[in-house]
Amino acid sequence: MTGTRRKLTTIFSADVQDYTRLMRTDEEGTLDTLKKYRDAMSRLIEIHGGRVVNTWGDGLIAEFASVVEAVRAALDVQNELAGYNADRPDDTRMLFRIGINLGDVIAEGDDIYGDGVNVAARLQASASAGGIVISNTVYDHVRNKVAVGFECLGQLPVKNVEGGVLSYAVRIGEDSARSAQQEPFPARGASDEKTVELTNTRNTGSGVVTKWRNYGILGAVSAGIVAINLLSWDGEFWAPWPILAIITVAALSWVRTIRQVDQVLATLAIFGFALICINLLSWQGTFWATWPLLAMAVLGSIRWFTRRRAEP
Repeated sequence: MTGTRRKLTTIFSADVQDYTRLMRTDEEGTLDTLKKYRDAMSRLIEIHGGRVVNTWGDGLIAEFASVVEAVRAALDVQNELAGYNADRPDDTRMLFRIGINLGDVIAEGDDIYGDGVNVAARLQASASAGGIVISNTVYDHVRNKVAVGFECLGQLPVKNVEGGVLSYAVRIGEDSARSAQQEPFPARGASDEKTVELTNTRNTGSGVVTKWRNYGILGAVSAGIVAINLLSWDGEFWAPWPILAIITVAALSWVRTIRQVDQVLATLAIFGFALICINLLSWQGTFWATWPLLAMAVLGSIRWFTRRRAEP
């Protein structure tokens, strides 16, 4: 296909942190690892409706029709690659940086060019190893649609873009690392709401304390329910039902903060555990939970093999 045209698209840019050092240490091993990781990335991009536009060296450019699916693909990529890296020595881990921008580009054949692509590449360069940075245009579309936190990085200087680009780091789990490059710049013209958000999200330690405080509150509520049941005893121990609901909600909330865990598989496991508990608490001589558990096992198997088929 010849000729050029303009279009609005979501640009996904990725590269490897410290790629030169990895190549210097083990050239053949690094190339094998890059192929495996990039195959996994390409598969996840395709699953989320994206298209790999180009690859070069350690870099990759993809585009998506949906902004939300682009961010979801980036999250899946970083989660899956974190699993690959878990069993590798620290100095051989291959960590990708990802930048995502929604912008107007020039399309020529299968390639895309223009400031929209350049902004995505600049965002990627500012991301920490294993991290994701998005532009404010992406943030406006996904802030209420993707279950992650965001940290405002302020105005990121970008060539040919006057005033820079307001950018956000995507918080992948409570323990996501931040590089020195992610120290927020003074936000030029940022709203008061975004300034408040920046102040709140910078205090990582406070977030961890808040999480455990919430779990402590749930534990205290559960103990209170048991006490109420015992003090108002009428021959029925009903307390396990609300406690099971509390445990299920707490577990679902917890797995969303764990970076290395597949969210779908973890959710299925939690609901499976809850079904078994319901069956046992309402026992009438039949283990009926077998059937929904079987259906969930089939769904979990499909999810597992879909996500892992790129592994050797």
